[in-house]
Amino acid sequence: MARRQLHVILALDCSGSMTGDKIASLNYAMRAAIPEMRAAADDNPETDVLIRVLRFSSRAEWHLAVPTPVAQFEWQDVAAGGETSMGEALAMIADVMGPERMPGRQLPPVLVLVSDGQPSDDFEIGLKRLFDSPYGSRALRVAIAIGSDADYEVLERFIAHPEFKPLRANNAQDLVNRIKWATTAPVKSVSSPSNAPDPVTQLALDADRQRRSSDMVW
Repeated sequence: MARRQLHVILALDCSGSMTGDKIASLNYAMRAAIPEMRAAADDNPETDVLIRVLRFSSRAEWHLAVPTPVAQFEWQDVAAGGETSMGEALAMIADVMGPERMPGRQLPPVLVLVSDGQPSDDFEIGLKRLFDSPYGSRALRVAIAIGSDADYEVLERFIAHPEFKPLRANNAQDLVNRIKWATTAPVKSVSSPSNAPDPVTQLALDADRQRRSSDMVW
């Protein structure tokens, strides 16, 4: 029997408002999360965990376009500048959310959206395309809000779960913790067999504990 695949896609805000400490912290957080991502994959040996990364600023572009096994995943730093084409980013993710681009036995994909601001393009079109795609609507969607200026309403609509709220990162250590959680806990939840009618609810409870943030702010 073919092995199950779990695709994890990170969509990272690299707009101009991320310049400085925020983008440096994001790069550090991604590098720091890799060992825990590998450990989570090792704990689920019956599943092939594959990583892709999309960055968005004035345009959305694949930073890592080829689905890459976690064991081979190495982080290449991103830079900040430009606007916040979040809608385009979601549309590009929608384009790969189907059996043609993700063949074989698929677990619900994990989508992680990280942003510190508001979309500068048509978010509605991108979100609709994502939810209309074969795998987009059943994906487990996690959002990390960087700082107090992030558009929480937009991030909540991306998650589209009444009990699952965006995680907040007010500083570098917060962001490291949120990235680590977002790239490991959902993998464990999706990979593990569960008889619960809505396993996302338990994950949401764990996320609620993660949302507690320190008072230090960028």
